[in-house]
Amino acid sequence: MTRTRRAAPRLPLAPLALVLAAALALAGCGGRATTHHKPGTSHQEDTGSSGTLLPGRDEAGHRLRELPAADAPTVRAEALPDSEGGWNVHLVVERFRFTPESTGGAALPGRGHARLLVDGRETARLYGPWGYVPPGAHTLTVRLHADDHTVWAVAGAPVQATLRLGTGPTTSGPGRTATSPPTTSPPVTSPSPRPTSSPAPDPGRTVTITITGKTVAPPPSRIELKKGERLTLRVTGDRADTVHVHGYDRELPLVPGTPATLSLTVDRTGLFEVETHESGLVLTQLVVR
Repeated sequence: MTRTRRAAPRLPLAPLALVLAAALALAGCGGRATTHHKPGTSHQEDTGSSGTLLPGRDEAGHRLRELPAADAPTVRAEALPDSEGGWNVHLVVERFRFTPESTGGAALPGRGHARLLVDGRETARLYGPWGYVPPGAHTLTVRLHADDHTVWAVAGAPVQATLRLGTGPTTSGPGRTATSPPTTSPPVTSPSPRPTSSPAPDPGRTVTITITGKTVAPPPSRIELKKGERLTLRVTGDRADTVHVHGYDRELPLVPGTPATLSLTVDRTGLFEVETHESGLVLTQLVVR
């Protein structure tokens, strides 16, 4: 008598493939992929050294992030009166660069943004070296922050510069925390007789320049000036940029469609170019004799 052997039941192929794929995913790849670094940084960057968080906070509630003095950034600030009121603020930083593209990411030494505190109240962020403060301000503090919004600090003090705003250009001194010298009132004297008439001061020469795309109007030329003469540049551009007067280290921020004015006394002889930083356009040349 011949016995017939029964075949073992076969499992459907589709469910079996799904089970094997899931097992391989867990065993070969270490489970579900995760990321531990913050937005805007790589995993290697986020796990690196980025200073020590201190228990204290500034007046706006931001944590302080301590760095050694040799590695910490520094900031110096200059406030220039704007022709339409308020102040144009220029920052000079060392061991630091502005990184707007990674704001909200990990704190990396030498990166971040600045914040303006007007009369002790935080009012704006700066993602570049230029900013504006409206009229009515008395003191200005510029403070450097990391990308994660903590405050860079040295020896428990924020990295900042403080200015007292007056009627003329004001510059903070070098270092991590700098304050402009206080102004002193002149001695009170008896009023002297006022002259019946006085000659009006010479306003000097005014040059008006318009920038449209890559076109400068009037076309760039040479302006002949005498040493000691007063010159006013009135520039209007169709995009954000900065005008730089070479040899005098004077700069003028441009806001699209808004005329900007820069006045100076040409007290150096020679040939000096006036150009834009971003677009690299030559606006004019100054010949001082």
